[in-house]
Amino acid sequence: MIARTWSGWTTPARAEDYQRHYEDEVAGHLRAVPGFRGARLLRREESGSVVFTSITFFEDLPAVRAFAGEEYELAVVADAARAALSGWDQQVTHHEVLVDL
Repeated sequence: MIARTWSGWTTPARAEDYQRHYEDEVAGHLRAVPGFRGARLLRREESGSVVFTSITFFEDLPAVRAFAGEEYELAVVADAARAALSGWDQQVTHHEVLVDL
């Protein structure tokens, strides 16, 4: 299994907008991807900003490509997310999951 990790940040006033986008739009898109195995959205407050970290899980790299395209190391950030965020990682990281408890 592959874990795909990405972070974006926003103001406290826009944080609920991004969370709602993730729950309403991102979740539906992910669930339609063959090989999608789950996702977590993490939140932390840091120096007056809210930082979100998304960890998505896919069966293998072909499943990651089905979600992100051939340039799968680039972030997938929809217009609604761009409107809610003040910044984000341009690239994502991928990790092989060794232990899944």
